[in-house]
Amino acid sequence: MAKPDDALIFDESGEAAHQFDRLIAIMACLRDPKTGCPWDLEQDFASIASYTIEEAHEVADAIAREAWEELPGELGDLALQVVYHAQMASEEGRFDIADVLRAINAKMVARHPHVFGNESRDKSAAQQTADWEKIKAAERAAAGKTERVGVLDGVALGLPALTRAIKLQNRAARVGFDWPSTDEVLEKIVEEARELEEARDQLGPEELVEEYGDLLFVMVNLGRHLGLDPEGALRAANLKFTNRFNYIERELEARGKAPKDSDLDEMDALWNAAKARGIK
Repeated sequence: MAKPDDALIFDESGEAAHQFDRLIAIMACLRDPKTGCPWDLEQDFASIASYTIEEAHEVADAIAREAWEELPGELGDLALQVVYHAQMASEEGRFDIADVLRAINAKMVARHPHVFGNESRDKSAAQQTADWEKIKAAERAAAGKTERVGVLDGVALGLPALTRAIKLQNRAARVGFDWPSTDEVLEKIVEEARELEEARDQLGPEELVEEYGDLLFVMVNLGRHLGLDPEGALRAANLKFTNRFNYIERELEARGKAPKDSDLDEMDALWNAAKARGIK
C-alpha cells in the first residue's frame, strides 16, 4: 500500500515539470534498499549503460519508421535512463539529477553566445561547429586542463562503428587531413576492394577482417564527401531489405510456400517484382 508521501508517484495530472518530478520519485522508490524492486537494486552504471544505448537506438528506429505515435514512449524510455544514472550517482554521493540538468543548461547557454549573448547569428552551421570546438577548448583551459588534447580525443568509443568513423573523419578533415574530392575516395575504394580480394585468396582471417574494415571505413568517407549519413543510409537500406523480403514471404505464402521451400531463382524474381512495385 502506498505511503502518504508517495502521492506524487500515483499522480498522473500536471505538466512537464510535475511529471519529471514524478519520474524522479518513481526511480527513487524503485531503488529503495528496503522496499524497492530487486531487479532495479541489482543494477549499476555498467549494466544500465547497455540499456541506455538500446533505448537511444529505439528512438532512432521510431523516427526512421515515422512512428510518431510510438515516439513519446520511446523518448520516455530514454529519459528514464538519464534519471536512472542520476539516481545511482546520488546514492553514491557523486551528483544528482539537478547537477545533470544544471550542467547541460550551463553548457548550452555558454556554447551559443550568438543566441544567448552578444555575438552575431550571421554565420553558417559549419562556422558554428568550429566555434563550438573553440569554446570547448577555452572551457578546458579555464578548468586547468592543460594537457595536450589530440584531434581525435573525445570521440566516444561506445558509438556505433559507422557513426564513430564519420566523426573521426570529420575531426581529421578539420585540420586538413582529407581527400580533396570524391574522385580520390572512389579510387581508394577500388584499391581497398582489390586488397580485400587478395586477402580472401591469399591471406589469413585476421588480414581479411582488417581489409574488410578498411573498405568499410573508406565507404563511410565516400558518404561523408557526398554529404550523406552512413548510419542513416544503412538503416534505410536495412528497412528496404526487410520490406522487400517481407513481400517475398507474403507472395510465397500465397503460393502455399515458405522461403525454405523456394529457391534463389524464384525469390530473386519476387525481389525484382517488389522493386518494380516501388517497395522501399
